[in-house]
Amino acid sequence: MKYVITGATGHLGQQVVHELAQLTAPETITLGVHTPAKAAAFVQQGMTVLGLDYHDVASVKAVLQGADVVIYIPSKSHDSFSRVSELENVIQAAEAAHVGHFLAMGFIADQANNPFALSAFYGYLPRRLAESRLSYTILRNALYADPLVPYLPELIERKNVIYPMGDAALSFISLAESAAAFAKVAVTPTLWQQTSYTLTQERSYTMPELAQVLSQVADAQIGYRPVTLDKFAELYNQGNEGHMLASMYAGGAMGLLATVTNDYRTIMGRPAQTLPAFLTATLAQGDNG
Repeated sequence: MKYVITGATGHLGQQVVHELAQLTAPETITLGVHTPAKAAAFVQQGMTVLGLDYHDVASVKAVLQGADVVIYIPSKSHDSFSRVSELENVIQAAEAAHVGHFLAMGFIADQANNPFALSAFYGYLPRRLAESRLSYTILRNALYADPLVPYLPELIERKNVIYPMGDAALSFISLAESAAAFAKVAVTPTLWQQTSYTLTQERSYTMPELAQVLSQVADAQIGYRPVTLDKFAELYNQGNEGHMLASMYAGGAMGLLATVTNDYRTIMGRPAQTLPAFLTATLAQGDNG
C-alpha cells in the first residue's frame, strides 16, 4: 500500500503522520509538502517527502501517482475561492493519477446558510467529490479543542468567555483524536463504505457550560460575557483572521456548530475523550514538560 498525506507539516498533518506511522510501515508513507526542508525529520524515519504546489496540477499528480490512499488536508487560506481552486487541481490530479481512495478533511460549518467565511468551500467539497470519479470519504471535524489551552490565561484574566454565541452551543474534537480517526479510516477499507463521518466529542457545550468547564480545569472563576461580532473580529485580527473567526461564531450563534455524533466511536471503537478530560490531561502535560 502507498499512503500519501498532503499538508503534512501543518498542525493536523503532523499528527496524522504520527498516527498513520503507528498503523503502517514508514516506507509506505509519502508526504506532499510545500517546503520539504520542514519535513526532514520524517525522511529520517524512512518516509518519502516530495515538494507539492497545489497551484500546479502536474506537481500534485506527481505526488499522488500510484497512491492507494490519499489524505487531503487543505492549505491554510482564508477564503473559499482559493481553497476551491486548490481542490479542483487536487481532484484533477487524483483522477489522472488513478488514486485508490481519497480521504478529505471537512468541517461542520458547511451548511448552505452558514455565514462562515469558508463555508462555501466546505459545502462545495462533498458535492464536488460526489460528481468526481473518485472513491472518497470526508471526515468533518468539529472545532478543535486544543486552542482552548493557550487561551486559558487570557480567559482567566478577562474572567469571562467572550465568544459571540448567544444561547447556542459548540462541539469539539482534539487534533490528536481527529488525526487518529484519519489514520484508522485510511487503513480500514470497510470504513470507506460511508462517504462522510463527523468527528465530535459526545456532547456540546453552551457558553455558560463551557465557562464552567474552564473554571474547573483552571481553578479560577470564569463566566460568560459575549462581545459583539465586530469587537471579536477587532480583538483577534492577528494575521488578518479576525473576520474569518467572527464569521465562524456568527454561524455558531445560529446553532450550526453544535453537531454531535457517535461517528468517532464507530471509527475507533471508543468514545472521544470528553472536553474536561482533554483539558485536564493537556494542562497536566504542560506542567510536567
